[in-house]
Amino acid sequence: MKYSKLVETYQKLEKTQSTLEKTSILAELFSESEENIEEVVLLAMGRPFPKWKDLDLGISSRTMVDIISQATGKSESEVEKAWKEEGDLGIVAEKMVEGKTQQRLMTQELTAEKVLERTDKVARMGENSLESVNMDKKKKHIAELISSASPIEARYITRTVLQNMRLGVGEGTVRDALAEAFFQGENTEEIQRAYDLTTDFSTVAKACTEDVGRLKNLEVEIFRPIRSMLAKKVESVEEGFDTVGKPAAIDYKYDGMRAQIHKKDDEVKVFTRRLEEVTKQFPDVVKAVKTNLEADKAIIDTEIVAYNPEDYSKVPFQKLSKRIKRKYEIQRLKEQIPVEVRPFDILYLDNSLLNEDYRIRWEKLVEVVQESDKEFKLVDRAVTESEDEVVSMQQKSLSEGHEGIMMKALDARYKPGSRVGYMVKLKPVMETLDLAIVGGEWGEGRRKGWIGSFKLGCYSPEKDEYLEVGKMATGLTDEQLEELTKRLKPLIIDEDGRDIDIKPEVMVEAEYEEIQKSPNYSSGYALRFPRLKSFRDDKDVPDSVQKVRDLFNQQ
Repeated sequence: MKYSKLVETYQKLEKTQSTLEKTSILAELFSESEENIEEVVLLAMGRPFPKWKDLDLGISSRTMVDIISQATGKSESEVEKAWKEEGDLGIVAEKMVEGKTQQRLMTQELTAEKVLERTDKVARMGENSLESVNMDKKKKHIAELISSASPIEARYITRTVLQNMRLGVGEGTVRDALAEAFFQGENTEEIQRAYDLTTDFSTVAKACTEDVGRLKNLEVEIFRPIRSMLAKKVESVEEGFDTVGKPAAIDYKYDGMRAQIHKKDDEVKVFTRRLEEVTKQFPDVVKAVKTNLEADKAIIDTEIVAYNPEDYSKVPFQKLSKRIKRKYEIQRLKEQIPVEVRPFDILYLDNSLLNEDYRIRWEKLVEVVQESDKEFKLVDRAVTESEDEVVSMQQKSLSEGHEGIMMKALDARYKPGSRVGYMVKLKPVMETLDLAIVGGEWGEGRRKGWIGSFKLGCYSPEKDEYLEVGKMATGLTDEQLEELTKRLKPLIIDEDGRDIDIKPEVMVEAEYEEIQKSPNYSSGYALRFPRLKSFRDDKDVPDSVQKVRDLFNQQ
């Protein structure tokens, strides 16, 4: 398929905010693309490959500035200036190609297959242990794509490489478009089920071009992650029992990384809840699974928890997260931040167990797990209908440095990708903090023209200065972004690219999940998932760093 055909669809999608219109636009594209449906669906979602594949283009926005410069003959300063003005490197690439000074390096017309082939090649650079990652080669390949593209094609190639298409096309839209294209709008539940099990719309789309029977036959496969079943949040033990029933299984809720671990014979792969493969980052987990999971073919749901190697005390997820993205110095980090695997469910044992009740899945999990002192232990768990026992277990969990508890229905099957009430989480409500906005970053895409993220600061009376304690970026409405930008714009005291420093005069009341120690902020602490509760126009000075410290110690 000509890439220009895809670009026509991208433009139509970009011009409408209506989900129904987007669905119809995609359905028309899909129905005309049966021969290339796998490539077309991936590119429509702005990803060259399913997120669970162990592939990464490794191209940052900053690197993309250099690539656009190479492809168009424009200076990096010109590209950076345009980036700041537009807030979208896709549009910058389009404008730079319109006025480029270099000749095209490739002359053949771009196809969807060519774009995927080139991005796949870039992602696979460095896979071979004998081949070092060569960023110059990566840049050259992407620059050639942009150089061979028309201006409007350059916009979407850039966005695809950065995996930020800005088209408002989510998984639900693709699901509904496939239903409209191949089943007259029916079988959306079957399509959703197939995606939950395969996490790959290219596979699902191919099945849709055949028949609904092929779609229904898609099943769980080892080494292809399933979407995790998610927990609802409840405010009390009573609400928890009302949701999951009595008796219920009560698990510790650890401050770790949820991991879906696949094992087939002597091979093990580890996936995060976001479906990213992190096997290479956790060789100790692989070893523990090989040693302690007595099953030829299995998929287990687990929490990976970090601990201090000196006293075995638990360390927060923020420290563990250093291992998730790191692809180098793995052995050093493994020694500095050791982990234990805490299995809490089994999804596959020689065949799928998703339709089995949780009580049966737990029995099968117990049968195949051989616990060790540290590296591999079943989740801390009890089965009860006593509210007092649940409260006691919650307090014990919190006292040991964990987040709280989970409550689970014993007679429930495993429902991938949903918050269906089969399990709930109960965490303590944290006291809010009054903080000053001390900095931020200009937004991109839909947030262009607004300040899109906000650095929060507490106050140190001893130093008479504001200390950063986190960044607020999610959960903000357009109205809040507009108001915050209006309030803060006159208070900007310095700018460096998209980063800005702000005079600390706007106070906000911030909610958050928890407080963690962090070397990344000048206060030494970080709020996890801070969000705006309200403005505090009645305050001139934010809460002190001592209050942050006290709340951290009370957790």
